[in-house]
Amino acid sequence: GSNIVRLLLEESYRVSVLDNFSTGYLENLTDFPEVTVINGDIRDETAVETAIEGVAAIIHLAASVGNARSLNNPVLDSDVNILGTIKILEAARKARITKVVYSSSAAIYGEPQYLPVDERHPLQPETPYGVSKLGGEGQCLAYGRLYSMDTICLRYFNVYGSNQRYDAYGNVIPIFADRLLQRKPITILGSGQQTRDFVNVRDIARANLLALNVNGVTRAFNIGSGRSTTIQDLASAMSNFFGTTIPIRHHAPRAGDVQHSLSDITAAREILGYEPTIPLTDGLNEYLSLARSRDEQQNQDMKVSP
Repeated sequence: GSNIVRLLLEESYRVSVLDNFSTGYLENLTDFPEVTVINGDIRDETAVETAIEGVAAIIHLAASVGNARSLNNPVLDSDVNILGTIKILEAARKARITKVVYSSSAAIYGEPQYLPVDERHPLQPETPYGVSKLGGEGQCLAYGRLYSMDTICLRYFNVYGSNQRYDAYGNVIPIFADRLLQRKPITILGSGQQTRDFVNVRDIARANLLALNVNGVTRAFNIGSGRSTTIQDLASAMSNFFGTTIPIRHHAPRAGDVQHSLSDITAAREILGYEPTIPLTDGLNEYLSLARSRDEQQNQDMKVSP
């Protein structure tokens, strides 16, 4: 979210943020004093109505994110991702807002039947998260067809980059980075030969800006890098960055995780003008440099604290 805020401000937009900060950090917005920040939940109709007052468009990023989290709490997952999305759409309809950009997920495809995955691929989500993101996407597209509203759904593949938080439900890159910084063994779930399409958050932000500026379009688009990387190769590249050799342990695959993932971004390229610009090597170097600096600062703060 903060990456999109930064880009919108650079493009001279006025921005309001609605967030309950259940998974994000308010400190990520401290560089943007001109932004109106409302601490609230998308399931709270009053908070949503307050947040969208006077706005021309909505970028809807709020979600309960991740397959593992949804397996542990499927009711919360659907409550936020489906009912929360409906409340945003209803508020937008009543306020006559004509553009909603929705953050969807490649999880709606399930295990790919072919690669690369295009938007015509069968939608067979294998986790509550995938089901709930598909449900939210379906509501967005239905509202776009029923009302005077352009709704664009961006199906993100594996997003990583600046300000990404680490926790047990997080993306593999911040999890590996945390282990490497602590010089602890990396755990790979499965053989390590499973593949992912990693896309930098700054390319995601640019995709949202492009979706915001295209007119007369209601449909879904894949947003990825169009390149696949094995988890084993990812772990090796990250270890090389730190100049260290960390043991790798293999555990059983996690329920709901797909084996392979690779996006076909032809539609986004042709209709939105989207083009990924940040190679994984460059994006990893940037992210890991920030992670190392943050870790060093935290260690320094611990040394000087009484």
